[in-house]
Amino acid sequence: MTQAADFGRRAFFDSWGPYALLAAGALTAAGSARLVGMSRAELYVSGVLVVFAVVLQLAWGRAIRDRSAPSATGAAFYFVRWANGFVLTWLNPFFAFYAVTGYYNGARQLPRRLMMPGLCLTAATMAGSEIGGMPPRGPVLWLGFVVVFGVNIGMVALFTRFNEQEQARAREQAGTIAELERTNTALQQALDENAALHAQLLVQAREAGVADERRRLAAEIHDTIAQGLAGIIAQLQVVSSAQDLATARTHLERASALARHSLGEARRSVHNLAPVALAADGLPEALKKTVTDWGERTAIRAEFTVTGTAEQLHEEVAATLLRIAQEALSNAARHARAHRLGVTLSFMGDEVVLDIRDDGTGFDPAAVAPRTRAGGFGLDGMRARAERIAGTLTVESEPGHGTAVSARVPLVRDDR
Repeated sequence: MTQAADFGRRAFFDSWGPYALLAAGALTAAGSARLVGMSRAELYVSGVLVVFAVVLQLAWGRAIRDRSAPSATGAAFYFVRWANGFVLTWLNPFFAFYAVTGYYNGARQLPRRLMMPGLCLTAATMAGSEIGGMPPRGPVLWLGFVVVFGVNIGMVALFTRFNEQEQARAREQAGTIAELERTNTALQQALDENAALHAQLLVQAREAGVADERRRLAAEIHDTIAQGLAGIIAQLQVVSSAQDLATARTHLERASALARHSLGEARRSVHNLAPVALAADGLPEALKKTVTDWGERTAIRAEFTVTGTAEQLHEEVAATLLRIAQEALSNAARHARAHRLGVTLSFMGDEVVLDIRDDGTGFDPAAVAPRTRAGGFGLDGMRARAERIAGTLTVESEPGHGTAVSARVPLVRDDR
């Protein structure tokens, strides 16, 4: 708002200021003509030059649209106007009112190389007026002219320096404003891109969450319903080949218990709750029951051991280790043909380690085929479970020398 007002005032003075100063000079010169000793011829010449000054100013106003930019035309106008003002001031010192416009317009009409010469000429005109008129009469007036001219030149140099500094600050300020505008534009673009990226990340995170939940539910269903059904089938196969009713009844009861257990697991898995075995007991007790039941179903000697000081684990950690153990036991029952199996749960400072070892047929871990639609989750599923809670799972096996599965996870205590 201030810059606009300054520009408006400057434009007004450019248009009307020279006329006002010329009028002031003409009126004061006419009033003092007899006092300064102007002849009739000098009065006529002054009148002609005043008319010429008006015509010159009108021509300048019509020919030049951008009066703030130095140009060759502006320089020519400046020096013609100076010459006219110098002659008028020579005839009457009061015409210096008109000549002083050279100070004001020099910086905006003269190229840089002509600015100081033009201002010095204007300073000479003003110095002649200030000592009472040109030419100086006598040594004293000449000395006064030199002194006054020197003072004017000093003031011209000083104000020119101030003007250059002001212009430099204005250019620097304009550059800073332009840079800020570019920075703001770039920042707005970055914010827009950020918003779009944020929206994209939200979509990807939602999709990843859906996919992870699907994997979790698939693993839960495999570890509960699939394993339970496999156990039920195994018990029913024993029933079909049983030689006496007591044996058949025993295996039917186990099949029924497995069905109830699997149903409870399925319901809890759907609701994303902890496994049934962990509902009332901690991990060590749940593992002990799981190993004992597995040994009874498979007729394989199974032992469970706890080392270290047992702690109440976070439900996610406990559920993960229990699921890994169930999968490892299921794999051992289907493939290992083992005679002995041992499960060890070790509390080791900031880690919990679950080891499952059997003396079965073993296999080559590098030759394990990837999971198919018909297959279970197997080693890949156990490894994925461990990695989900920042753990690791290693498998050591060799054909004819049994298998060892070790899951190592961080010890995260239950905060309830």
